[in-house]
Amino acid sequence: MGKVFAVGVGPGSPKYVTEIVKEIVQNCDIVIGYKYTLKTIEKFIEGKEIYEITMNDQEKSYQKILPELGNRTLVIPFTGDVNFSESEVVDRLIEIFGEVEIVPGISSIQVAASRAKVPLDKSKVITMHVTTPIEDKKLELQKALIDGFSVVLVPRPWPKQPDKHFMPSEIAIYLQKNNFDTAKMKVHVFEAITTENETSFVGTVKDLEGKEFSDLSVMVFNQASLDSYMNYRWQWEN
Repeated sequence: MGKVFAVGVGPGSPKYVTEIVKEIVQNCDIVIGYKYTLKTIEKFIEGKEIYEITMNDQEKSYQKILPELGNRTLVIPFTGDVNFSESEVVDRLIEIFGEVEIVPGISSIQVAASRAKVPLDKSKVITMHVTTPIEDKKLELQKALIDGFSVVLVPRPWPKQPDKHFMPSEIAIYLQKNNFDTAKMKVHVFEAITTENETSFVGTVKDLEGKEFSDLSVMVFNQASLDSYMNYRWQWEN
């Protein structure tokens, strides 16, 4: 069987596609991906055998390619980083194809944290962008905020099932109902980050109530404070 790669192509701008991923994509034979993800790498996949998929028909495309792959190389690109918020798909690819080489990419959470000037090593990163129940993740969000951490969060768009839809407005209402003073909580929301359509919101969590954001959103709850090495100079000064 040929080689199968799962690669991260960054948040949306071709400038965020790493050189190693670009090389793999340019040298492959077949590409299977979502419309938005394929758009990111459209300059690198000209002349390839391309399958545009949705969540509903991706399985059909993977099964079609399996017996036809031969010694060819297949690339499945993922928006952002393959290792974040994509485990359900990656696990299925391993079940189908066996050996899958995973190549990381730059995630929207990294860019969002940089935009908000919130260090990831002092934050909690949470994704609600999963199909499994998220009640434990909601509790994880509460605990992180209570403990004083900043939180970088990917919300869950699911407009066809309102009970599963958990976007910034729903998150704001959820926190308010759980006794958080949302009027004093600073938050950033970035949409289509790194692309020409990027927008950003900065305000309080309470301000999010009733506001609509796209499914390409990432949130940053900013509880960071400056803590430079000068606060620890006793370690090197006598």
